[in-house]
Amino acid sequence: MWLLDQWAERHIIDAQSKGEFDDLPGAGEPLTLDDDSHVPPELRAGYRLLKNSGCLPPELEQRREAMQLLDILAGIRQDDPRYQDVSRRLSLLELKLRQAGLSTEFLRGEYADKLLHKINDE
Repeated sequence: MWLLDQWAERHIIDAQSKGEFDDLPGAGEPLTLDDDSHVPPELRAGYRLLKNSGCLPPELEQRREAMQLLDILAGIRQDDPRYQDVSRRLSLLELKLRQAGLSTEFLRGEYADKLLHKINDE
């Protein structure tokens, strides 16, 4: 942990032990996580409309579709006639995601294995 992180953590713990956070406004209420401060003001209304209607950016739609195809492949046998078609569609989506600069490790399960390994080591 960096020195600055340790310093900040120590001050937070000290303030908690003194009870400085006990009577803050909004204590015990859920956080509002709809921070759109990084979106230009002229685009916020459009982004909110798309978000509220359940639309995702194209890369996330492709990622969701890739996960669905992976689930389909896990549920059918390799000699099934649909297997080749689904496998080709998955490969094409993986290529599109890589071209967009996104990681496709989630398709291989390596990330989950590394995460479990790290958690078990700690």
